[in-house]
Amino acid sequence: MDELRRKGLAKMNEVYGWEMPNIEGNPFFDLTVDHLFGTIWTRPGLSMRDKRIMTLTAVAALGIDDLAEIQGNAALHNEELTADELKEMAIFLTHYLGFPLGSKFDGAIGRVVVKRAKAAEKGKGEDKKANVNDAVKMHTGKPLED
Repeated sequence: MDELRRKGLAKMNEVYGWEMPNIEGNPFFDLTVDHLFGTIWTRPGLSMRDKRIMTLTAVAALGIDDLAEIQGNAALHNEELTADELKEMAIFLTHYLGFPLGSKFDGAIGRVVVKRAKAAEKGKGEDKKANVNDAVKMHTGKPLED
């Protein structure tokens, strides 16, 4: 594994709070890890919180609720935003994006908050493997273990 891949995987795992393994032979994964996380997310000038807010805004504007759930969960895991701040983002963005997209984003955040609360009630921590599988499945159509 070259230095750019190591740097990208480390940043990806920091951004999402999970343990993404290196996936060989997938050009989209290569681009995501090496360029997006190895080059873009590692740039100075904006905090991780700033980058997260911009990412959440873009995801909300595009109506991609599965990615909104992944990003929202990561924001909570990394303590970049609270559940109340994420809900406030949904209210604020609704007025710029329109009710359908704002409502979709609010629903995604609501699902994350409920899922985390249920896990906490059961005394369980965050399921990092499930988070990785959600991300891999979103891009490949199948979970990591297949």
